[in-house]
Amino acid sequence: MSFSFLTSLAAVSAADWDALLPDNNPFLRYAFLRSLEESGSVGAESGWQPAHWVALEQGQLRAALPGYQKSHSWGEYVFDHSWADACYRANIPYYPKWLGAIPFSPVSGPRLLGDATSLTALLEALPEALARQGFSGAHINFTDPRSDALLAAQPGWLSRLGCQYHWHNPGYRDFQDFLDTLMSRKRKQIRKEREQVAANGISFHWLSGGELSEAQWDFVYTCYANTYAVRGQQPYLTRDFFSLLAERMPGAIQVVFAQRGTQPVAMAFSLIGDDTLYGRYWGCLAEFDRLHFETCFWQGMDYAIAHGLRHFDAGAQGEHKLVRGFEPTLTRSWHWLRHEGLRAAVGDFLQQEQAGVLAWAEEARDALPYRRGQA
Repeated sequence: MSFSFLTSLAAVSAADWDALLPDNNPFLRYAFLRSLEESGSVGAESGWQPAHWVALEQGQLRAALPGYQKSHSWGEYVFDHSWADACYRANIPYYPKWLGAIPFSPVSGPRLLGDATSLTALLEALPEALARQGFSGAHINFTDPRSDALLAAQPGWLSRLGCQYHWHNPGYRDFQDFLDTLMSRKRKQIRKEREQVAANGISFHWLSGGELSEAQWDFVYTCYANTYAVRGQQPYLTRDFFSLLAERMPGAIQVVFAQRGTQPVAMAFSLIGDDTLYGRYWGCLAEFDRLHFETCFWQGMDYAIAHGLRHFDAGAQGEHKLVRGFEPTLTRSWHWLRHEGLRAAVGDFLQQEQAGVLAWAEEARDALPYRRGQA
């Protein structure tokens, strides 16, 4: 078995890569990752240079860890800027580092792809490869339980907890069924939010990826880019990425458009897995009271209920999600650092941080709007 970093997914076939996937997580599919590369959304200029760590046996792909050489820590959503700053002050090189993750997508799921035996060999070979390439360490973000178990069995890996807010659908018949589980005051607040949007004459309609015209994709991208422009930032994704993804995996894409009369004013872009709606990007070209909540939260819940999806992941962070029924959900990442002193310091920090994250996740449940016994 041989191991190497692939600087492009073009080095393997879509069939061989997708054969390793344990489920229908859209972010791991060859089409998604290759579209990021071909569109220029990732690459050396962006600081996300593809470096997929793979195991080959007689030319056959046996195991893989999608990954990137990073020259910064932006777009990761597991924040290590303070670690990098400490290294800078101590004259310890922190970049380049190697990151096992889905670019710009704080979505938990499989990260170690393949059978357990091949993956164990892949992980055992990684530290030496990091040293050869001059990486300060490896970081694997938003892992699933199987990946956690494999990483926990390897020496030197540090575990880090985070907290997001996800909505769960136990089988609601409609949105009113969900409202009936809430405390009266919260139920009235949500109805008022939705009424405020409707009073502005705004309606909503959903289209799958294959149903959008290029003009509609132009609008989607303009909205997406505007969310960065208002903060004085450049968007991570290029316009070409959306067209490539729509061509290659149209059935996994759902976009909801908010219209005032015949004029579109906002959109939310989502991807669909086996039982989960992933709300990814949103943007608006006109400001209306409560439009964000309706487009990004209530419309997504409506869609999940109507299509029998059990989970709705509306994106990272956002404590305001709690009062709208999104429950605290723990996430996990893993970190292997070559510098022993840095590894020890980070390990101490993570132990303290974990206690705070666990305490917050428990405390956050008190802000949920459900009637007692409903959450």
